[in-house]
Amino acid sequence: MNALFKALNDNTRREILELLKEKDLSAGDIANAFNITKPSISHHLDILRQADLVTSEKKGQFVVYSINTTILEDILQWIITLKK
Repeated sequence: MNALFKALNDNTRREILELLKEKDLSAGDIANAFNITKPSISHHLDILRQADLVTSEKKGQFVVYSINTTILEDILQWIITLKK
């Protein structure tokens, strides 16, 4: 759970999740939406992947990223249990 909160604690990573909410994107497409280096985007994507917030799939020469809503549902359920 610490990896999840660490991943969400960064504005760039939250913006990446917002992009992926709309559609699956390649790493290059994600990088084009930001004014930072591609290695920096790769680092952010790796942190998101370690937190299970995104999944990646190799499609030809590209890696395509998708948002993992399952982990978000799990977190919401956990938060709801805290309200008791």
